[in-house]
Amino acid sequence: MAHAGLVEHLLTHSVRRGDFVLKSGKRSDWFIDAKQTTCRPDGMLLVAEAALAELPADITAVGGLTMGADAAAFAIAAVAATQGRMLRAFSVRKEVKDHGGGGRIAGALEPGDRVAITEDAVTRGVSMLEAADVVRAAGAVPVLLMPVVDRGGTVTAMAAEQGLPVLALVTALDLGFAYEGGS
Repeated sequence: MAHAGLVEHLLTHSVRRGDFVLKSGKRSDWFIDAKQTTCRPDGMLLVAEAALAELPADITAVGGLTMGADAAAFAIAAVAATQGRMLRAFSVRKEVKDHGGGGRIAGALEPGDRVAITEDAVTRGVSMLEAADVVRAAGAVPVLLMPVVDRGGTVTAMAAEQGLPVLALVTALDLGFAYEGGS
């Protein structure tokens, strides 16, 4: 039920058709601005419900590279709390902060946490794997990559090289598109 609702929300609010240049430099006739779902209250609930239906019980924290992971991670943790499941949420900064507490982690990540790395939309998975490296360096354990949308279909192979499974909440195929691949 949550999956079907999330797919419909993404199609209504996040999918754009036209001529787009992707981060990889490739051209595509569709683009997904998943923040149009992850940043709307009804979309936040759909993302959180879909994620919590699949999230393993041993996960203690959720987060990823800012900005793409933030809305999804925070919504998942907030909705989980209403269900009695206390998940910590965090962001991985793109650069080391040289003042205050410093470092690349902002939020509630603790050494030993078992982490689901999230992202709003992924084509190749580079950002998610970078976040996993930062999480490891902070003493936590990345367990799973959980993008809201996998548009590329290549993140699974890249993640497997690091022993990380991928569980996309929605795929390009679910949205009626072929995978974009990635280079």
